[in-house]
Amino acid sequence: MKTIEVVAALLCRPPCFLICRRPAHKARAGLYEFPGGKVETGETPQEALQRECREELGIETRIHEAVADVTHAYPDLTIHLTLYAVTIPQGEPQPLEHDDLCWITASQLDDYPFCPADVAFHEMIRSFMNQ
Repeated sequence: MKTIEVVAALLCRPPCFLICRRPAHKARAGLYEFPGGKVETGETPQEALQRECREELGIETRIHEAVADVTHAYPDLTIHLTLYAVTIPQGEPQPLEHDDLCWITASQLDDYPFCPADVAFHEMIRSFMNQ
């Protein structure tokens, strides 16, 4: 099975960061994730993440460093997911493709059901947000 490159945003407004709930018509419906998506042919990961944030949230972003990555095998696909620190120079995120958006703190991570690949980032986020 081919591994799909996927990027995600750790959109921070300390002490909070943004999580999004997947809609009913998508795989892993009802689970929370960090906003992002697949890297398309010809895109850099950063370009893909800017595009996905525009499409999913209606915002322009500034992409900073990659803070973590994981390879995760779901029953239907395998992804290599890279999480980037991201800021919003202007605009307010809107739920254009998600059921819900929440600004949460690291201590609230366990209160939300997450996609398994995103769970791999929880400990790193707790450290990152407490710096």
